[in-house]
Amino acid sequence: MEKILDAIKYDENGLVPAVVQSADDGQVLMVAYMNREALRRTVESKQTCFWSRSRQEYWVKGATSGNTQQVERILIDCDEDCVLVLVRQKGVACHTGKRTCFFRAIENAELRDIPAANFSEQKG
Repeated sequence: MEKILDAIKYDENGLVPAVVQSADDGQVLMVAYMNREALRRTVESKQTCFWSRSRQEYWVKGATSGNTQQVERILIDCDEDCVLVLVRQKGVACHTGKRTCFFRAIENAELRDIPAANFSEQKG
């Protein structure tokens, strides 16, 4: 495990972006940041763990809300500076109560909410 953690190219703050995607339908649910320890905790527990840049602490998705993410697979990109975490989402992923954090689109130079049922049909 140490060799894998060593290979990741963390930024100057020791963080790597983590894109979280539904293992069920491929929808991107959220983006957060992991440091070395958060990635280790995620691998070991099979629950997503992130580093909060604002609070300067670890947080496990769903620990207080119940909207958990069971990790199915973790992929590392070709440059080793980003991780993709495939999860089984229980509940919603976004703190706003939406399924995904990506529920708005730029359409006709305006920001508009996308109805959940039409997410994949929206073009911008």
